[in-house]
Amino acid sequence: MAEVGFYHLTRTPLTGALPKLLVRTLAAGQRALVVGSAEAGLDALSGALWAGEAWLPHGKEDDGDADLQPIWLTTKGEAANNARYLFLIDGASTEDLDRFDRVFKLFDGLSETAVQAARGLWTTWKAAGHTLTYWQQTDAGWQKKA
Repeated sequence: MAEVGFYHLTRTPLTGALPKLLVRTLAAGQRALVVGSAEAGLDALSGALWAGEAWLPHGKEDDGDADLQPIWLTTKGEAANNARYLFLIDGASTEDLDRFDRVFKLFDGLSETAVQAARGLWTTWKAAGHTLTYWQQTDAGWQKKA
């Protein structure tokens, strides 16, 4: 069973929060698969990852060579870069969590649609036996709520 963390974005946008989690992923010696629901969102994220303080090495399908990329951005759930950490963004989801050691579900806390979708996934994934945690952004950083 996968360890799933729900990350409720309330203070910063995805492009501000995700890079920090990816830095920690790489520091732990892991690879990341970032699955989004649309190419446009992944293009914006890619630009933020290159421009950020951390300058995170990554690639997308049109770049090729997934196996060489520590962070792979895609709209598909296939870990082409052999990642064990999965990041689900922009409403993306998957049924196959067991291929990953950790799953990070990031969702926009200012969108009622995104919050309701995350609640639905919580119920589904809890019933499937996954270990779930809930993290919310505060002024002091991420705070574990459940």
